[in-house]
Amino acid sequence: MKQVVQNYKSGELAVLDVPVPGCKPGGVLVRSAFSLISTGTELMKVSEAGMSMLGKARSRPDQVAKVMQSVATNGLPATYRKVMGKLDSYTPLGYSLCGVVEQVGAGIDDVKVGDLVACAGNEHALHAELNWVPKNLYAPVPDGLAPRHAAFGTVGSIAMQGVRQGEPQLGEVALVIGLGLIGQLVVQLLVASGVRVVGADPDPVRCELAERLGAAACGDPASAAVEAAVAELTDGHGVDQVYLAAGGGSNQPVELAARLCRDRGRVVDIGKCRLDLPWNAYYEKELDVRFSRSYGPGRYDPEYELEGRDYPIGYVRWTERRNLACFLDLVARGGVDVEPLISHVADFDDAVETYQSLKDGDLKAVAVLFRYPEHAGEAAEAAAPAVAVPTVNVKPSPARAAKTPVRLAFVGAGNYATSMLLPHLAQREGVELSTVVTTTALSAANAQRKFGFAEATTDLDAVLGDKSIDAVFVVTRHSTHAELTRKALLAGKTVFVEKPLALTEEELAGVLAAVEESGNDRLQVGFNRRFAPLLQEARKRFGARTGPASLRYLVNAGRLQHGSWYLQQGTEGSRFAGEGGHFIDTASWLLEADPVSVYAVAPSGNEDLQVVLRYEDGSTATISYVTTGAPGFPKETLDLVADGKVLRLDDFVRASVYGRKKWVSSRLPKARDKGQNAELAAFIKAVRTGGPMPVPLESLVATTAATLAVQTGLAGGAPVTLERAR
Repeated sequence: MKQVVQNYKSGELAVLDVPVPGCKPGGVLVRSAFSLISTGTELMKVSEAGMSMLGKARSRPDQVAKVMQSVATNGLPATYRKVMGKLDSYTPLGYSLCGVVEQVGAGIDDVKVGDLVACAGNEHALHAELNWVPKNLYAPVPDGLAPRHAAFGTVGSIAMQGVRQGEPQLGEVALVIGLGLIGQLVVQLLVASGVRVVGADPDPVRCELAERLGAAACGDPASAAVEAAVAELTDGHGVDQVYLAAGGGSNQPVELAARLCRDRGRVVDIGKCRLDLPWNAYYEKELDVRFSRSYGPGRYDPEYELEGRDYPIGYVRWTERRNLACFLDLVARGGVDVEPLISHVADFDDAVETYQSLKDGDLKAVAVLFRYPEHAGEAAEAAAPAVAVPTVNVKPSPARAAKTPVRLAFVGAGNYATSMLLPHLAQREGVELSTVVTTTALSAANAQRKFGFAEATTDLDAVLGDKSIDAVFVVTRHSTHAELTRKALLAGKTVFVEKPLALTEEELAGVLAAVEESGNDRLQVGFNRRFAPLLQEARKRFGARTGPASLRYLVNAGRLQHGSWYLQQGTEGSRFAGEGGHFIDTASWLLEADPVSVYAVAPSGNEDLQVVLRYEDGSTATISYVTTGAPGFPKETLDLVADGKVLRLDDFVRASVYGRKKWVSSRLPKARDKGQNAELAAFIKAVRTGGPMPVPLESLVATTAATLAVQTGLAGGAPVTLERAR
């Protein structure tokens, strides 16, 4: 999808192609119809980005103070890298829009797909084709209200909260200083409340607009006209409330407020203007200075905004969401008219040019709307492919009697089988290595001699037909895994297949068809990392989590030697197709869920991959699979962050957990234990007892589908949804 972004360091504006956000529980995925440019707030941000570094520092002294504190704590070099990294990155723009619900997350029952909603939030109502919006930051649009008018919902809520802070009463008089977008809405809301309004703005066009929308009189704050109007309407006592809706560095608004406000009047700051309060003037009138915090109660409270926890209406009458719904209702009933505020409607594709025109002053506007393509839904569907996660209905396998010894057959006896699997099985009590099958007689003979197989053969059918064999290990080249697994399942064998289970969706469907046809779901894929004792202990120490997690997995895979069969991608699939299931399975096991979408990108010229997995609870896992790293660097490092805790795994040599207490494992010897022995023990136990397989079939299928989705995403350049049959 497309989104408007800005680089705060360079000031560059761009419309980027970015991943489609996932539809997390507690919110909805909304396709934008119209989004609103707040010509005050957003242009201030755009202008700041175009300043020099010194100018940026002068405009944000609060951030400068934070930087100085960081220098004192972390040192100048680290702080410099951090600040430059943050500055030299894209940031989003926008916070008010109207759109159509495209997907409904778990826990949402007040809207459905196809409903029109107004959305708020500078993280959730962005200038983007699609946004995920949590429950308390959207409101259904009343019937008959045009989408272009509903897009004003957020700025309307800001104005409404400011008016509520002023507590206007029927018959009072108010002064609104600054007649930009927020000021114009404040004027209308006050008029709707039975208050007579005087407006102050140096722009005569805006003054004339405010008078058309209900203000009793408007004028330049530097002229005598405003004071004269206030004196006439209040019998010289001064206004009951002043609303500061202006921006900039001038202190004139707060000085004018003190001069024209009555004794013990109220001054409400809505905008972002200079607030050097003249002490004598405010003290002598005992003025009540109030601040209006954005859209209303709930703003900046993550439990309200992100987790959907509402405030009881008996204690907090007007929350963010209730303000949003109230404003939409007022517009729908004609109490507020936003159409005269629309100065320009631009196509979303012209966003950069529109911002530049506003910044340069070529486009003078109160409010500007972005209009999104009417057929954007069809384009997004074409750009966002899906990979099916197949399901299979299998009757529960009948209980199997415990059996000793367990008789095993190996199909394949290559390097992995002979170095990582057979050494753990050869001396295991209760296990009998019955038959080894290879395509060449000599390799079978070597395996028989080294590990003590009773028989060696090249006849696969004879092994599958041997009823005395309980389980078959498929440890061959990747391209043969699916077909060999399918045959072994149909023969009634319990199957252990090395990753990958399949290289295509068709192969995966074929395996599951065999499961359904035979009723045999006794299948294990060699995802061994989840069985590693060190990682098991670290997960136990980390404990349960309540919030979404962020997981980073760096795989320093290194380059392959020339001639390796892994390079035969035409027949054996990509390196990630062959190995990536390990890392996806580990991430999903740690997050206790299966992914719902996959986004993969790769730089040109090498095999490095960045794979982002999204999970239904909002968790993400990023797998960096790189071949261009230093060979001396550890192969696998993993970090899991959630709920104020961090789990760190250093290449299966050491693990640590940081939380209330710190735990660090003792350093293991160089012979890393990546879980093969424990995995085989669990598999043999399942075969012997007839108990459940170590990893549920649904998880094996989900991991395989996610691995396949990586290649699909690379080919299409877009996120891939993992669609599960219902």
